[in-house]
Amino acid sequence: MTVVTDLVLPEALRGVEPVRGIRTPAHLEYTFTAGEATSRFLRGIARRKILGERCGVCHKVILPPRGSCPTCGVPTSEQVDLPDHGIVTTFCVVNVKFSGSAMELPYVCATVLPDGGDMGLFGLVQEIPFDQIRMGMRVEAVWVDDDELTHDLASIKWWRPTGEPDADYASYREHV
Repeated sequence: MTVVTDLVLPEALRGVEPVRGIRTPAHLEYTFTAGEATSRFLRGIARRKILGERCGVCHKVILPPRGSCPTCGVPTSEQVDLPDHGIVTTFCVVNVKFSGSAMELPYVCATVLPDGGDMGLFGLVQEIPFDQIRMGMRVEAVWVDDDELTHDLASIKWWRPTGEPDADYASYREHV
């Protein structure tokens, strides 16, 4: 067996550092079709309503609704009107600025489980120091002004503490 230890390069490439990576701007354009269930959810958000759908088999309230249960795979049709308050189930303190962000560091992103829901919504938690946010904290949605309401989750500016006692871990442990 012969092992080649030296590559023969053209004279012009000898001594030139090889390219190991490249950075280039990327731009993607796409169209998203929400479907019936997600469209109902987004229309609800534009009216300050959080709408889910209940699975007829496992009875979980799917949020945002997809038209079928992700666990059972069956179509969902029962609409459920959920409150705009719930529980912080998980969170992350963000300490790294990224391109285009206007957020002052540090800030907190969290998954909020609306009361009566079985899936959480992702959003910011504000109006409290970042080091006082905790799992189980009761929060409520802070909505944008009426003239800024849109058909997306940006209509919820952030979540803020309600001042209620924290939820018991057993009440949300399956949602962590």
